[in-house]
Amino acid sequence: MSRRIKRTNPKPRLRVERKEPRPFKARSAHKAGPRPGGKPGAKPRGFASERAERREPVPAPSKPVEALLPTKVQTVTVTADENNMRVDRFLEARFPGLSFSHIQRVVRKGELRVDGKRVDSKDRLEEGQSVRIPPLKLDAPKAPGALSEAAQKTLQALKEMTLYEDDDVLVLNKPAGLAVQGGSGTTRHIDQMLEVMRDAKGQKPRLVHRIDKDTSGCLLIAKTRFAATHLTGAFRSRSARKIYWALVPGLPKPKQGRISTFLAKEESEDDTIMRIAQHGDEGASHAVTYYAVVETAGNKLTWVSLKPVTGRTHQLRAHMAHIGHPIIGDPKYFNIENWELPGGLQNRLHLLARRIVIPHPRGGVIDASAPLPPHMQQSWNLLGLDATRFDPIENAPEE
Repeated sequence: MSRRIKRTNPKPRLRVERKEPRPFKARSAHKAGPRPGGKPGAKPRGFASERAERREPVPAPSKPVEALLPTKVQTVTVTADENNMRVDRFLEARFPGLSFSHIQRVVRKGELRVDGKRVDSKDRLEEGQSVRIPPLKLDAPKAPGALSEAAQKTLQALKEMTLYEDDDVLVLNKPAGLAVQGGSGTTRHIDQMLEVMRDAKGQKPRLVHRIDKDTSGCLLIAKTRFAATHLTGAFRSRSARKIYWALVPGLPKPKQGRISTFLAKEESEDDTIMRIAQHGDEGASHAVTYYAVVETAGNKLTWVSLKPVTGRTHQLRAHMAHIGHPIIGDPKYFNIENWELPGGLQNRLHLLARRIVIPHPRGGVIDASAPLPPHMQQSWNLLGLDATRFDPIENAPEE
């Protein structure tokens, strides 16, 4: 059973009355192939370690930034500090103020080469590799205080979303309906909004992970390259812990369980969904989710808490549909025929990224929680669900 951690969020937060925790009884009833990488006899880790003492901030590793505009082709060597850095982040760090579109263009055209080979902007570099950099056109960073009226409104909107902030990290309460990144027909999104937070060196805060457009809740942002490196590492090592809340039809049985499947992307002209796949299928990735029933409204609707161990696209939505309890309002995965939404509930995705707990890059733990979004709060009120109930998912294993 995991230990509780002290909350570090400086903003006022929902006080939760803790009841005596019950043991988590997960049954692996929904499997599709073996779980890769498992160690026999390994003990599950707790949800998070005891809140560590916050240490005094340690200066971020210093690294010289190229000061001169590269007017001709140059070749540079990847340093130890730049090891495992993405190609686009590497260029952004070396040349503050270089626009996103310009970075993508030089990589896409093959003007930038790594050890003589073409690369993708998301490929990661290794220490000692040679990077051929073409002539670049730098965008002059905006002077502090020179924000337009529209940019000031964007900055204010980000402040209103903020759940936690310090010099390195920002946790936003992303509203439902706002995309995290751009795409076809998407002009306003979190990544674009973060442009207004560029510092004096032209560095923009970086997304550490993503949540779906229609999902609300905790979104982690790195304000410095130092923080981005450590936080993305925490996600890769599965040191980040996430809890989601959802509303589903019916009553899942058993009430606490583990869903283990393989998921593969299925694309069409109009849409992209994740389908349940078999081990060995092309593009199939293993996905594990723990779920727990928190409270029911009769036997028609159930509030479930979800803890994803892996982080696949649409994982929670596909997994809940797989066990016959798709999330209310899900336009992609709700597959129950002739099912009617109870009166008063909005037909919008009832999925909240409720809480994130992750080691802070400079010591200690970040622990942030997001409140129910308006459409889910309305449903909780109508159904008489008590948002202060003990959440049994906190006792679920971590692997």
